[in-house]
Amino acid sequence: MSIRVILVDDHPVVRAGLRSVIDAPDHITVIGEAGSGEEALSLVEQLAPDVVMCDLRLGEGIDGIEVTKRLRALAEPPAVLILTTFDNDSEIVAALNAGAAGYLLKDIDPGDISTAIERAAEGGTYLPPEISTKVITAMRNPAPKLTRREREVIKLLATGSSNAQIAQELFVTEATVKSHLVNVFTKLGVDSRARAIRVAEDQGLV
Repeated sequence: MSIRVILVDDHPVVRAGLRSVIDAPDHITVIGEAGSGEEALSLVEQLAPDVVMCDLRLGEGIDGIEVTKRLRALAEPPAVLILTTFDNDSEIVAALNAGAAGYLLKDIDPGDISTAIERAAEGGTYLPPEISTKVITAMRNPAPKLTRREREVIKLLATGSSNAQIAQELFVTEATVKSHLVNVFTKLGVDSRARAIRVAEDQGLV
C-alpha cells in the first residue's frame, strides 16, 4: 500500500529533515508541504493525502489542533498525526479530542514515525508509551476548575479584550486581571493568551 503524506510545519529546515525520514520507506511518500495551518487546509483539498503530519504550534494563524478539527470535518478526511516538541497534558488531550490519530514528540525514533504513519493510514492510532501515560493521567484527573471570576476573565479574553478592557468590564484593577490570568495560565498549563483560550474551550471551561 502506498501512503501519501503532507507535512505541516512553520520551519522549512524541520520539514526538510522530516521529509528525508518519511520518504525513506518505499511505500511512504511526502506529496506536499505547508508552512501554516491555512496553507495546509488548502493543500489537503488539492492533493487529498492519506495522512497529514502536523506541528502543534504554527506561529501566526490557526494551530495544529484547529487544523486537525477542520481536516477531520471534511467529507473524506485524512488521518492527522501531531508531531511536536511539546508534551503538555492538556494539549495532548485536546489534540486527541480534535481527532488526531497520534501525538508524537520530535525526538521519536525515525522507525516509529513510519509505524505511526502506517497505523494512521489504516485507520488506527499511535501513541508512544510516554504519551499514553500522560493521557491516562489526564483522564484520571479532571480538568482544572476555574473560579467564577477566572471564567469571566477568560471569556472576556476570548473576545479579544485587553487587560485594561477586562478590568473596566469587571470593575477591578489591571493588576487584579493580571493576577487572575497568572492563575488561569498555571491551572491550564499554558504560556500564552491564545493557548489559554484554546485549552479552556477544548475542556469546556468557558
